[in-house]
Amino acid sequence: MAPQIFSEDNIIEKFYHAFENLDAERMLEWYHDDVTFEDPVFGVLRGEEAKNMWRMLCQTQQGKDFKIETSNIEYTPEAGKARWEAYYTFSKTGKKVHNIINATFKFKDGKIINHVDKFSLYRWSRQAFGAKGFLVGWTVFFRNKMNKTARLLLSDFQKKNSK
Repeated sequence: MAPQIFSEDNIIEKFYHAFENLDAERMLEWYHDDVTFEDPVFGVLRGEEAKNMWRMLCQTQQGKDFKIETSNIEYTPEAGKARWEAYYTFSKTGKKVHNIINATFKFKDGKIINHVDKFSLYRWSRQAFGAKGFLVGWTVFFRNKMNKTARLLLSDFQKKNSK
């Protein structure tokens, strides 16, 4: 089956349209309860943890200069992919970031069951941290520290927002 682009059934378009509006709950309508998400910062997240990562991201970017652009969306009922670009100011350093992400998706029961975001953590670190990112952003130490910090932020968010 050839990829469908700009279809009413295109889950990827609906997901990113909600993301453009920082509407996490609308985004998560398209996530399966057993979803697995993976990216270079958080590593692998499953289920509610993956959903809460999006809730945290959307909540922390409200009222800021965050914006995304999506392109190259390909969708079939089984799988899909997209390129999305994020533009924002990294709050820890005040530096502007333009991150280019390639996402792949697998679907089950009409929802996203697997979502993988790939991007250059080194490229991101150079933008977000400047010289420090240039010097250490390529190291395993940096990757591990980013993962630990991101997971701690997510854990704190989940504790504060648990129902």
